[in-house]
Amino acid sequence: MRILVTPSFARRAKRLHANEKKALNKAIRTVSADSGIGDEKVGDLVGVFIYKFSMGNEKWLLAYRVVNKKEIKLLLFGPHENFYRELKK
Repeated sequence: MRILVTPSFARRAKRLHANEKKALNKAIRTVSADSGIGDEKVGDLVGVFIYKFSMGNEKWLLAYRVVNKKEIKLLLFGPHENFYRELKK
């Protein structure tokens, strides 16, 4: 599976600590193995899937879009607080 990332996703991922990057990479591998694992959103965010994962003691969200059967595009990740507001921008 080919994984595309947005520039803002790459900048955010670059600032993570090593253990946080491991948790994020594990979530990305899970999503790339089965792109339908996330919850598909409706309304303003139609076509966007959200996968929930744990990073430390917090629940984080990973937003992605399925481009086609062989490509997914990673849009955003972060804690739940203000996540959907940032995603709509």
